[in-house]
Amino acid sequence: MPAISSALIIGGGIAGMSAAICLREIGVDVHLIDIDPEWKVYGAGITITGPTLRVMKRLGILDSILKDGFVADGVLALDPQGGLIAEIETGVDDNEIPGAGGILRPALHRILRDRLMALAPEVSLGVQAKSISPGSPKVVQFSDGASGIYDLVIGADGIFSTTRTTLFGDALAPQYVGQVCWRLMTIKHKQINRRTYFLGGPCKVGMNPVSADLMYMFLLEPMTAFQRLPDALLHVRLAELMGPFGGPIADARAELGPNSNIVARPLETIFLPSPWYRDGTLLIGDAAHATTPQLASGAGMAMEDGVVLAECIAQARTLDEAFATFMARRWARCALVVNSSLKLGELERSGASPIDQVRIVETALRELNQAF
Repeated sequence: MPAISSALIIGGGIAGMSAAICLREIGVDVHLIDIDPEWKVYGAGITITGPTLRVMKRLGILDSILKDGFVADGVLALDPQGGLIAEIETGVDDNEIPGAGGILRPALHRILRDRLMALAPEVSLGVQAKSISPGSPKVVQFSDGASGIYDLVIGADGIFSTTRTTLFGDALAPQYVGQVCWRLMTIKHKQINRRTYFLGGPCKVGMNPVSADLMYMFLLEPMTAFQRLPDALLHVRLAELMGPFGGPIADARAELGPNSNIVARPLETIFLPSPWYRDGTLLIGDAAHATTPQLASGAGMAMEDGVVLAECIAQARTLDEAFATFMARRWARCALVVNSSLKLGELERSGASPIDQVRIVETALRELNQAF
């Protein structure tokens, strides 16, 4: 028997749905709430590593990812004009799993949602947790006037988590890392057939197919303090940033216009000191360890949190025992992703050798390919 019989999950994103799927699979009654009454996801594409595809298989969604996304082995590192710098191997120890891929964020959200709803959780939308009682069980008052009693509360409400503030106060907050991430959704370029980085220019650029016809481009601009531009000027500024590049980037630049699908957001990160729990409430995903995108592993770490948490709860005699085992299994792995991503960001901002950047990616992926 699992250590608990009921859980409230605050946040219906990647971490929250992954935890809900796995807890339902071991027989826990799950109530998932999300502040968005339409339960939508916003954003462009998402890059997927081999380890992330592996955890997607564990969640029972790999076939849908392979159908609706794009997968291919290996990562290419190119110079600003498209010349080859290095090729990074990405395989995991499972012949059914490719080494890398990409998918539209809305498609991933839909796939996770459909998998979860087949397991019949309770879902409440447009709702927030207004108060969480101390002690056990947890009595939670909701913004719609309802209340519930749970053995466990999980905060999966993202990098700006209100659950984190409730547990630990305002002192632990996300930090800006000195880069702005520009994201562009566009038609797949004929030369981009797998995850591809362009290194050694004034900005780091990445391109990755997310379906048979579309690709996702990101550009990391160094910026001491983030300055938001009007939407009408986004394509103008992105064209300036893409100017020094040739090859597929130059081709994508030529297609930019006022109607291009562009977003620009500051990169922020947070990595909480251990433990990520207090008094029967646990933080997972970006609420506890939001990373920058250099290793393309944020979604994978969030999904792994859900899988590992359910395994710990299924095997433990008490919730405290499950929490301790969870932290022992997750701490170093999540630290690897956050710290390696931050180190890559430092090298990118300083104009360091592309080979030095490639070595960090190779080392981190080699460790992440190990079982979690």
